[in-house]
Amino acid sequence: MPALLITCTALIAACVLFVRGNSCGHDFDFHLLSWMEVARAWHAGLLYPHWVQDANYGAGEPRLIFYPPASWLLGALLGVVTSWHAAPVLFMLLALLIAGGSMYLLAREWAPAEAATFAACLYVANPYAMFVAYERSAFGELLAAAWLPLMVLFALRRSASVAPLGLSVAALWLTNSPAAVIGSYLLAVLALGMWITEGRPWPALRAAGGMALGLGLAAFYIVPAAFEQRWVQIERAINPGMRVEDSFLFAHTANAFHDQVLRTASWILILEFAGASFMAYLAWRKRVGGSARIVLTAMLPVILLLQFPVSEAIWRHAPHMKFLQFPWRWLVALSVAGCALAGMAVVRQARWRVLVAGILIAAMAISGALLFFQPCDDEDAVTAQLAGFGKGQGTEGTDEYTPVGVDNAAVQQHLPLVRVLRAAQDDTADDTPADNPEWRAGDPGSIAAQVDSRRPNGEHWIVSVATPQTGYAVLRLMDYPSWRVTVDGQPVNSRPLREDGLMAVPMNAGSHVVEVRWAATRDVVAGRAVSTIALLALAVVAMRERKGRGHRRV
Repeated sequence: MPALLITCTALIAACVLFVRGNSCGHDFDFHLLSWMEVARAWHAGLLYPHWVQDANYGAGEPRLIFYPPASWLLGALLGVVTSWHAAPVLFMLLALLIAGGSMYLLAREWAPAEAATFAACLYVANPYAMFVAYERSAFGELLAAAWLPLMVLFALRRSASVAPLGLSVAALWLTNSPAAVIGSYLLAVLALGMWITEGRPWPALRAAGGMALGLGLAAFYIVPAAFEQRWVQIERAINPGMRVEDSFLFAHTANAFHDQVLRTASWILILEFAGASFMAYLAWRKRVGGSARIVLTAMLPVILLLQFPVSEAIWRHAPHMKFLQFPWRWLVALSVAGCALAGMAVVRQARWRVLVAGILIAAMAISGALLFFQPCDDEDAVTAQLAGFGKGQGTEGTDEYTPVGVDNAAVQQHLPLVRVLRAAQDDTADDTPADNPEWRAGDPGSIAAQVDSRRPNGEHWIVSVATPQTGYAVLRLMDYPSWRVTVDGQPVNSRPLREDGLMAVPMNAGSHVVEVRWAATRDVVAGRAVSTIALLALAVVAMRERKGRGHRRV
């Protein structure tokens, strides 16, 4: 029965998509393009790609190094197995189902099955989940919300649970970076709260072990993403309008669209905080949950405090907090606490009250879906994006993934894959993207060379060039330290930096073969080694904890 009710709630929450099609929220294009790029890499034989070649109008960007892999791997798999029209709908439905199951397990720790089912259905249909799914189309954050209840469960559970706690921490980091930062700070708060309420340091020690294990398991992603931030303009992720100080509760800026989204998020936060506070009051009256109830209740004012300018010092100095961009992202933690407290609050309720609550949850899900649904413009629709992807016309790049010293706005559209120039940078070129003056026929900056290029996949280029004079082979490829370039088998380690960041390979007169391959840098190798060690540690810890549980049962 719990599984059936949670499934029905998820279907109700997603039913608008079945009727009206995909909701093209703020991040819809970003995620769909990433999924299609991963699917294309799979078809070319790359199991774990790093490069999104359609970004920057075909010059590419290292997006898949910095964006956690779980969401784009799942989205690509759904698109390959079903269709690109169905993939976003199925992704949302699957994320809501997992979220409901996770919340059920969390609430079931202190409440009977009926109350835990109520908490799970409430978590699936809560306003913030509908806001993330429909208005924002933030698929990574939606999937991360499915793992957060598990992390809270294993952080509050009395029994030894370092191994599952480590797995839940790793799942967060491999799904969505802002949610992982929230989860890391939340774990510290939970551990400290349990230490204080229970008077023993074991919760803090368990949290430290689980965090270390989780970070180790996810190190194959975390280490390269952290190390290679020095190679890109990561600070552009927090430009004006994307800074924490621009998004405190009901703040106003010069951007009307930003203020409209912030106003919506602010009202959701007020609504969920009021509901969670009321559920905490009922749970305290029934004295259900023990230390967990105390710690979850204490989370509520902390989260509310972070929504006001008085907390700006915390946002400014706490590591990585500024990259959350929006204080209201803490709503994901507020939803977990509120729904868990709701499960404690409805213990021993009459059946008719539970029925009424179920009807209200269904109404809330449908209302949220209708309220936050974003119709697709013609150019944002899946059909149009598939057509553009097939033609290889490319899309705009992501500012924060642009290599250092490069202006991605200078990348011209409709460039050929390779052109040969007399100079690495044509200073006479104007700024009109449509003209492409560097490679027009007869342009004084170009060389009449014979070029033949092929790409076995997005991370491997082979170019044959026959040029009558010395120059530069300029590839429609953003240069990046992970590229290994050879000319006639000899490595080319020194390449000039162009304003648009495209790769310029020095070329002597004659016939040459240029080969460009993506190579694992030292940080990638180190991350993989740490994850391998953590995987072995996970096996040891899991075996010891399982053996300990067996001894206790005996």
